[in-house]
Amino acid sequence: QVQLVESGGGLVQAGGSLRLSCAASGVIFRLAPMGWYRQTPGKQRELVATITVNGNTDYADSVKGRFTISRDNAKNTVYLQMNSLKPEDTAVYYCNTALPGGGFMRNYWGQGTQVTVSL
Repeated sequence: QVQLVESGGGLVQAGGSLRLSCAASGVIFRLAPMGWYRQTPGKQRELVATITVNGNTDYADSVKGRFTISRDNAKNTVYLQMNSLKPEDTAVYYCNTALPGGGFMRNYWGQGTQVTVSL
């Protein structure tokens, strides 16, 4: 079964950096499009960044120029490098992949990792 395990969250001051990692198992990773989402209490989960199997990337406007998503297919891992962090980046960050199965696309999520940015 597909498992996604995030790590790298923590507490950082505004302007600082963090790198999140997501290790995948139970999937042919090089064929899996990957993404990072985030969620704060009372709000819907929002897309942060995506990376295709070919390495094409896309970002939410709020993180463009500050965050970088990348993948290492040899390590079955996707990363999110977060620079110039702001308090509004505080959220639980989730790793995601969507894979075909049973005639429809199925979303898989990690358990999430907390990122807290202080003033």
